Amino acid sequence: MDKIKNIYGLIGEKLSHSFSPFIHNEILKRVGLAGEYNLYEVDRENLKSKILNLKKYVKGLNVTIPYKVDVIDFLDEVSDEVKKIGAVNTISFLDELIIGYNTDYFGFGIMLDINKIDVKNKKAVILGTGGAAKSVVHYLIDNEISDVILVSRDKVFAQEKFKEIKCIDYDELDKVRSYDLIINCTPCGMYPNIDVSPVNKDILTNFSIAIDLIYNPRKTLYLKWAEELGLISINGLYMLIAQAVKSQEIWNSINIDFKVIDDIYDIISKEQ
Repeated sequence: MDKIKNIYGLIGEKLSHSFSPFIHNEILKRVGLAGEYNLYEVDRENLKSKILNLKKYVKGLNVTIPYKVDVIDFLDEVSDEVKKIGAVNTISFLDELIIGYNTDYFGFGIMLDINKIDVKNKKAVILGTGGAAKSVVHYLIDNEISDVILVSRDKVFAQEKFKEIKCIDYDELDKVRSYDLIINCTPCGMYPNIDVSPVNKDILTNFSIAIDLIYNPRKTLYLKWAEELGLISINGLYMLIAQAVKSQEIWNSINIDFKVIDDIYDIISKEQ
């Protein structure tokens, strides 16, 4: 199979919830490129062999839960933002090289901008310590957040990964007061397990902005509670589309108008 056919895809453990094929096919259509985008589910023990096999005919991959950190071991080069963040969500197969990038960082920033959220001098709590959380942490720090707390089920292990940031467990979260943002970077509440939330409703009363990187369902239980409490509530759909656009820019060495993000967001929003 020839790479000139422009085959792309998403690699992860469970992908039935993904909107990525629709999003990428819409991007390709709007920029006038032929191609296809597929889903590649893989178990952890087969991750390396799967990537090396896909290298033979795929032009680029996105990476999702739970492999954004694991894939780094199989790459030849990584971008500057990956060196800083320590997580990859985009892989480019260029000549014989496997190169890793992080477009989640870009997508998260665009999502905040479109919702007019300025994090400078704010305080944020981040739920989860995986690859997505790494991107969010570094974006917040780069944009002058005044304080960040990470919440993990294993705060000792989390503190080893995030040495410069305070890590607590979920039992300690109810003691956090006067913070602005709470950001869910875990898969808790994602389709099909939509009847759960990473925190209880009372916890949300301590914040003014709730962000969930989950996009399916569009309104998780966590965000429903946040809305009921009057918080500004934002899901991960815009971030997902923005990072997808950035991935296509990398794979095809092009610039894409931000209007493409808005157009695709509007289409999906109307269908949900």
